[in-house]
Amino acid sequence: MTIEKSQVNNNGVSNVISPKQRKTKRSQLAQAQTQSSSLSRLNLTSSNKKVQSTETFKDTPDIVCLSHLRWNFVYQRPQHLLTRCAQGKRVFFIEEPIFSEEPLGRLDINEDSNGVVVVVPHLPQGLSEEAINADLQVLIDGLFAEHNINKYICWYYTPMAIAFTRHLQPQAVVYDCMDELSAFQGASPTLKNYEAELFSRADLVFTGGESLYESKVNQHPNVYAFPSSVDVPHFGQARNIQEPEDQAHIPHPRLGFFGVIDERMDIELLAGIAEARPDWHLVIIGPVVKIDPANLPQHENIHYLGGRDYKQLPAYLAGWDLAMLPFARNESTRFISPTKTPEYLAAGRPVVSTSIRDVVRPYGESKLVRIADTVSDFVTAAEQAMQEDTAASEWLSRVDVFLEKISWDRTWASMMKLIDSAIAARDGEDKANSTGAAGKQAPNIITRDFVFDYLVVGAGFSGSVIAERLANQGKKVLVVDKRNHIGGNAYDHYNDDGILVHKYGPHIFHTNSREVFEYLSRFTQWRSYEHRVLASVDGQLVPIPINLDTINKLYGMNLNSFEVEEFYKSLAEPVENIRTSEDVVVSKVGRVLYEKFFRNYTRKQWGLDPSELDKSVIARIPTRTNRDDRYFTDTYQAMPLHGFTRMFDNMLNHPNIKVMLNTDYQEIQSCIPCREMVYSGPVDEYFDYRYGKLPYRSLDFKHETHNTTVFQKAPVINYPNEQLYTRVTEFKYLTGQEHSKTSIVFEFPKAEGDPYYPVPRPENQEIYKKYKVLADETPGIYFIGRLATYKYYNMDQCVAQALSVYKQIAVKA
Repeated sequence: MTIEKSQVNNNGVSNVISPKQRKTKRSQLAQAQTQSSSLSRLNLTSSNKKVQSTETFKDTPDIVCLSHLRWNFVYQRPQHLLTRCAQGKRVFFIEEPIFSEEPLGRLDINEDSNGVVVVVPHLPQGLSEEAINADLQVLIDGLFAEHNINKYICWYYTPMAIAFTRHLQPQAVVYDCMDELSAFQGASPTLKNYEAELFSRADLVFTGGESLYESKVNQHPNVYAFPSSVDVPHFGQARNIQEPEDQAHIPHPRLGFFGVIDERMDIELLAGIAEARPDWHLVIIGPVVKIDPANLPQHENIHYLGGRDYKQLPAYLAGWDLAMLPFARNESTRFISPTKTPEYLAAGRPVVSTSIRDVVRPYGESKLVRIADTVSDFVTAAEQAMQEDTAASEWLSRVDVFLEKISWDRTWASMMKLIDSAIAARDGEDKANSTGAAGKQAPNIITRDFVFDYLVVGAGFSGSVIAERLANQGKKVLVVDKRNHIGGNAYDHYNDDGILVHKYGPHIFHTNSREVFEYLSRFTQWRSYEHRVLASVDGQLVPIPINLDTINKLYGMNLNSFEVEEFYKSLAEPVENIRTSEDVVVSKVGRVLYEKFFRNYTRKQWGLDPSELDKSVIARIPTRTNRDDRYFTDTYQAMPLHGFTRMFDNMLNHPNIKVMLNTDYQEIQSCIPCREMVYSGPVDEYFDYRYGKLPYRSLDFKHETHNTTVFQKAPVINYPNEQLYTRVTEFKYLTGQEHSKTSIVFEFPKAEGDPYYPVPRPENQEIYKKYKVLADETPGIYFIGRLATYKYYNMDQCVAQALSVYKQIAVKA
């Protein structure tokens, strides 16, 4: 829409700015000379449809988004996030300018159907970069004045926008770094400098993937990875709807791609696939950008359908036999996290991708997407995928479990929590500045009656996490531990030969909690690792948990997944009321496998027969009908890149945290007053064993170093029968360390010693319940962790519980 000089506003009053008015406006918007030249070439009247007033969302700050992307170009990350944001806030999405021969610059403003206000600047051609930024500043200031944008958050997708917005005073600054823009074709040489400035101004930095997170994490103190999410119901329609007519005539098999077609597309790979399999038909949907369409491969079996609306994509997916991610491996794809990966999977389509890091991790490693880079490998992978990754296979079940955790709704909710915290921190800083106080936050207490706000007993996962969270909110925290190190049972160190070992046996991190993984990612980089275990049974080493390969190797058979399921059923013994660990196993795989794999191992580990143990002990160990030999199937499986102790060091390295080792908390309680306590020690010990001692199993560890690069065939080998020890761990598998020697540890369970495993028997739970009543009635003390709650928590569960308890403390405070 073009705005003529004679245009009037809704009240019939002329909006053309007179020289006198322009002079007044110049003085209001500062920088008189620059803005004077800008005003002479700008029409400050915006063309717009009706926009929601501030009254609609008067209690919440507006979002002002500065983007290099066009709102109506391709529906991707900004659209997913900001349409959700628009349900509770006013959102102004300001695009890069469009240049034309029109003599006057202006803004086109339209509110889309989701409530997002799309702002498109139009500027005259031929302006210098300085003049462009000056004009944009004046237009943006006019936008703010016209729409009463007074309380707002600046949300950047492009650092280039800093040049005309650095004068703004938002409540918070968010940099949602969805791509490494400096690596893209035609990127401005000044982009890196602007990004550095944006980092200095931002309160929060979000990244569009794990690789990008790893690239940016050391450039800002508050960087969070938010990889591509998915609208599962939208793309799930592809499993049940008809395809559109303009695709129906294309023969099968069909391999499809949708997205922007630019320098990131491997056009040689595309041509090679078409040539290698002329009977396959490649469907390409999307606009062609920054490359000459004539350079795209032209074959009879490649069909370029052009761009399609986001709402139409499921229908096209419905007609594909396989979805492709044929990305080139170059600088422009080094850090991308393709949104279409989970979208393809939600549609139930098998997927083959080139080895883009954020596709390999986690999709390739989880065997949800097949990875191939050469033409021959891609063709082979596609053939296998179309045969094996079908709606009837368990591949689709694993896909659906994975997708449950990565919705855009959850991503936006997590982002909003961080934004709210950032605004609160800024408010604290403003109050501190107004009173002359130093630091980022206002003081909690003007006159302290206590040296510390919190005493945290125990420097393991539970204690360290809650100490960090409290300290991050300005609380003074004292952490004490009886041992001479931090990290609790997860403590690792370099032995005399320089090999990184876990002092208290192997600790393997795995979780399905995105919140836990992202929290810990603030303190460590990760090494991708999927744990595998073998069991020594009948003189053979076979996979555990029991799977298809276990049975075939043990019995010399060649069963498939369906046959092994029948085999299990033939061995299983019906158990009417499953109460014990023995009942669990026998009802699934029968008494023979129970004796071979479970009974003696459990007796060594717990000092009790499985028939005496609660069903929960062995229910944790699955039995599989496929060849999945991973010990865990969690979404996130990784090891801290530099070890657990380094991660704890980073977590506790805060000016508000003091750590005392070799210290019993009772020794310092009277001389170092603390307002409240967080206790992660044994709950029965805290109450002086009033109701008796709670039973635990302990362990002895025998560490050995061998003058060989590899000691055994797997990270862990279990010994269910013939040895006194239960398992042997070789640490270099876990850590990835390269060394000419290797270190192992043998584990010998025992009844007395450091408490490791609560013994899950009904009578023990009855004792604990009495202690829990005491704990609940004790004011000013929070009981967390394995020992204080008498539960066998994995590491991630300890973190999750600590985060939950911290939130309770924060609400109370």
